[in-house]
Amino acid sequence: MSAPPRIVVDVDSGVPPWRQVRDQITRLIVHGWLPTGARLPTIRQLAGDLGIAPGTVARAYRELEAGGVLSTGRRQGTVVASVPAAAPNALQAAAAEFAGTARALGVDVEAAVAAVRAAYPGEAAYLDE
Repeated sequence: MSAPPRIVVDVDSGVPPWRQVRDQITRLIVHGWLPTGARLPTIRQLAGDLGIAPGTVARAYRELEAGGVLSTGRRQGTVVASVPAAAPNALQAAAAEFAGTARALGVDVEAAVAAVRAAYPGEAAYLDE
């Protein structure tokens, strides 16, 4: 298995940075890059690595903790507690990130949908149903 993808925050994407962090951590967990029990970096460490405020990372961690995905303990730090059960949530998160990026680029809904359809070569008939 190759190295896991890195978390990257794009401040120009139109998606709040805390949500980008939350969604990317969720994807890393869903795809098995961060298995149950895996330890995450401290809030300060991840914030420093990403060049964002610690409160931004703290909000992402809190959201994931509230959903039962992460667990934080004094001695163990923040660890993956469970894999999110609903894969559609990962798709929803990716769609929201894409929509935010499209809005930030000034792309209207029809052009964004056309871009998604173009990303599915050979599937146009299916997508038009």
